[in-house]
Amino acid sequence: MWIFTRHGFFSAVCARAGDGRRGQPVDPGRIMVRARLRAHLESLKERFPDLLGECQIEESAGTDYKYRIFLAKSIWTAVLQELGEETNYDNFKSAVARHQGRDGFDYEDSLHDVWSVMYKLQK
Repeated sequence: MWIFTRHGFFSAVCARAGDGRRGQPVDPGRIMVRARLRAHLESLKERFPDLLGECQIEESAGTDYKYRIFLAKSIWTAVLQELGEETNYDNFKSAVARHQGRDGFDYEDSLHDVWSVMYKLQK
């Protein structure tokens, strides 16, 4: 799943068993949350220190998502629930701008591009 939050953009998938290398079976109880920017995972960890504080951000050169954390699916579903409960805005892109400030300009700009691409799907 792709998830766009005020904290950043993430791709969450089931992790592979063992060391997670290709060829290992999928572990449906374990999630790999990936990000293109380390700052996005850092922001998520900062927002959820009790749930994600123990997760180490791993860097994987040569992959489509350079940064990742691994966690139990139950922890990820708790994060998603809290993200849903903290929704208190009527415009997501504006909320990102307020939350991230100048540091989030590139992310906010990318959100406008995503919005445009997905709007074409509606037409």
